[in-house]
Amino acid sequence: MRFAVLVAFAVSVSGSVSVSGSGSEADQAIVSRVDPVLFQDLHWRLIGPFRGGRVLAVAGVPGEREHFYFGSVNGGVWETTDAGRTWKPVFDGQPVGSIGALAVAASNPKVLYVGTGEADMRSDIAQGNGVYKSTDGGRTWTHLGLDDTQQIGRILVDPRDSERVLVAALGHPYGPNAERGVLRSTDGGRTWEKVLYKDDDTGAIDLAFR
Repeated sequence: MRFAVLVAFAVSVSGSVSVSGSGSEADQAIVSRVDPVLFQDLHWRLIGPFRGGRVLAVAGVPGEREHFYFGSVNGGVWETTDAGRTWKPVFDGQPVGSIGALAVAASNPKVLYVGTGEADMRSDIAQGNGVYKSTDGGRTWTHLGLDDTQQIGRILVDPRDSERVLVAALGHPYGPNAERGVLRSTDGGRTWEKVLYKDDDTGAIDLAFR
């Protein structure tokens, strides 16, 4: 099965360079047909948890409209099964708390992938130690390597195959390293192949199916 994937690159300690376009005319036409009046009575409200910290990664469970996970940049992974009325931490037993990416496999929602290390460049960041996987909805976790990526901005899982995974790794935030770019696994994270790499100073920060 083939997918087109859009990638955004970032250079260490400098600006980001996107290699994707701004969207087709057809996409923009669809957006323009949505009447803003439909959303005028919707308002944002804080639903917690209040000790989670800032968030870069959120994923919903297909077919379960009240079931979500989010990854905090220094508070681990949290889960709600009641649309945010209550939350519970599901990653506290792991040696790292900084989460940059989170993905639920559409073909098997019990399979979760977590990329550690926030990829939001700022003066104070927390680094990670690679990718983790759960096959039981976050009850237990297995470390899948990619330890030296330090910052992971996005994980994509093939919607038809939970074993096929793409990782956008920013790499070391303040210096060069080799374990960055886009990495792919076709065996559920047991092995990884670097499929897009420019140099030791350029990492990938985002991915999207097109």
